[in-house]
Amino acid sequence: MMALREGEPTHAEPGSDDLTVVIVDDHATFADLLALGLRHEPGLTCGGTATSVEKARIMIDEVRPDVVVMDVELGDDDGIEATAELVDRYPGLRVVVLTARSDTALIQRAADAGACCLLPKNGSLIEVLHGLRTARQGELSVAPAMLKQLMSGQRRNEEPPAISLTERECEVLRCLNQGLDARRTADRLRISLYTCRGHVRRILAKLGAHSQLEAVAIANRLGLLDDDTR
Repeated sequence: MMALREGEPTHAEPGSDDLTVVIVDDHATFADLLALGLRHEPGLTCGGTATSVEKARIMIDEVRPDVVVMDVELGDDDGIEATAELVDRYPGLRVVVLTARSDTALIQRAADAGACCLLPKNGSLIEVLHGLRTARQGELSVAPAMLKQLMSGQRRNEEPPAISLTERECEVLRCLNQGLDARRTADRLRISLYTCRGHVRRILAKLGAHSQLEAVAIANRLGLLDDDTR
């Protein structure tokens, strides 16, 4: 297999509507394999790979990608801190974060940093491709397997509080669980954006959550989404 050099794109002439992706990972083999995986995917083109945040900054300045795939652990660099820096520096840039571990604190940090997707590094290429294709939705989506792992770590001897959601609130919550933002949820349910945001506020209040991500995590822990089809 021919190794890809840092900064070398996998497509010489990407289509004008393609999403350009830069991969930031200090494991060169992983980055090369992911880059090659993008090579034959319609609508996606790899602008290059970088093994450090410093090299990523230079590459992103040159390539101006639509999406960055960012590993959490980059030697001495912190992928979450790099995500916050890049999102702030390049408005409109989306960052898909890959991690070998998952915990509530990490997910919250990724959300605060402005990541659009959090995926397990040992997951499938299909998961990564889906994360890239849905990167423009605007809300942080977390791989279902990671959420399930988090919920399984919760203490099971706690008596869950009684939560009463209306039928419409349940519908909105299911949409949030599927990674839809408020606008797309409103479109799917054929309600106004103002009405949808009102439902979201009431859901957060009832669940004692401070964010949509936290609301989804709490709802999964309480079994409120057991019948949800992802």
